[in-house]
Amino acid sequence: MYKIAVMGDYDSIYGFAALGLAVFPVRNREEAGDTLRRLAEGKYGIIYITEAAAAQARDEIERYRDKTVPAVIQIPGVSGNTGAGVEGVKKTVEQAVGSDILFGGVSE
Repeated sequence: MYKIAVMGDYDSIYGFAALGLAVFPVRNREEAGDTLRRLAEGKYGIIYITEAAAAQARDEIERYRDKTVPAVIQIPGVSGNTGAGVEGVKKTVEQAVGSDILFGGVSE
């Protein structure tokens, strides 16, 4: 059975521990990449990552883009929403169905 992890800056993720999710605070690019790799190679099927941490681990996230497990999902942090998470979901759905889910257009 897969587990769910949340990673990002401590202030953004500590509340998820109250929900029973495993939290992994990261402070810099190196920690973000190493933590994501460790979680993906472990028993984590869903990894929520703050948009700020995702920006630091962009190369590592790309390694898992086409894989079913783990699902790496960006969430806003305490500093606010940059729109990167919504854009990522939009691109994934567009690839899957061949249509822009916000505007109903067909992608090429």
